[in-house]
Amino acid sequence: MEEFKIKKSEIAAQICPTDGNPRNSEGDFIALKDGRIMFAYSRYKGKGSGDHCPCDIASIYSSDGGRSFDLTPRILASASEHNTENIMSVSLLRMQNGDLGLFYLIKHENALSSDYVLRRSDNEGESFHKPVSCLSPQNPEYYVVNNNRVLRTKSGRLIVPAALHRRHPENIYGIDPAAAVFSYSDDDGFTWKSFSGLLSCPVHRSKTGLQEPGVIELNENVLYAYFRTDLLCQYESFSLDGGRHWTQPQPSVFASPASPLKIAQNPYSGLYYAVWNPIPNYPGRTGNLKASWGRTPLVIAESEDGINFSDYCIIEDDPDAGFCYPALFFTGEKSMLLSYCSGDKTLESCLTRTTIRYLEW
Repeated sequence: MEEFKIKKSEIAAQICPTDGNPRNSEGDFIALKDGRIMFAYSRYKGKGSGDHCPCDIASIYSSDGGRSFDLTPRILASASEHNTENIMSVSLLRMQNGDLGLFYLIKHENALSSDYVLRRSDNEGESFHKPVSCLSPQNPEYYVVNNNRVLRTKSGRLIVPAALHRRHPENIYGIDPAAAVFSYSDDDGFTWKSFSGLLSCPVHRSKTGLQEPGVIELNENVLYAYFRTDLLCQYESFSLDGGRHWTQPQPSVFASPASPLKIAQNPYSGLYYAVWNPIPNYPGRTGNLKASWGRTPLVIAESEDGINFSDYCIIEDDPDAGFCYPALFFTGEKSMLLSYCSGDKTLESCLTRTTIRYLEW
């Protein structure tokens, strides 16, 4: 395919850190029944902005199709509801019975374990029912699930890709690589099961393993999973049976640093779009890596089949900033909202500010 070209790129909102709100990061979108668009995100509170610092789930709203947002935050779910300090990494999904589905990560015991839950709302997010675990709360482990990650397949199956971080005493390199696990629901999220087995990185010297997995459906019962690594590219794996079994992970065409890739299918056109950072952190790479973590530039590419992508188009390319944790929300055949973390050296982290951008092509 030829180079993908963006015709219009406008910032619709920026959620910046303030006193008492040191970080606003990774989120997701959903269309409400009254025509508004809701954007939910991780809203940190207090002084710390680290991944395990106090955090709730907040939301902002657009009444003009995503061209602008009211930046007054509303708390959708608080960590105190779960007797903990940190809930984060939102995914939003319209459930088959019409409920609004709110998915997020709950961190317990100083982040020694975590759970990923679904809460349903039958009043468009004004209130939510009790959480249902999508993982294994009876056997606590530490899981990571990124924002904008829950997939509904054509069969109606819901799939949650998670990274399991577990100490491996037998690992001679003294590192803690992540393994990928997949949970699924065949009853619209009321009950969940996990496919047996772990998907591990075949390269033993990887310090990351297979982190922050994502999954898309290429065609019926054929799934494509991707994982961030420290091996200069994203790794990939295929399932031919709806997620029960997976091929051995291998390097993909997506060169990148240890930063998440996002691939999503446009429901209006059927085309696939990938957003990621294309330059790996190779030895000798220059630039302000302390501020950007190498997560620049941020680019987008298009595909007809989800495998073969066009040349990419640059969205952001500030060498002193980092752009990561994208979420895609399609508003038409040739338009979308894109959110991503966008911190720079003035903020001392690439995670503290979230940008929402309106794109047309």
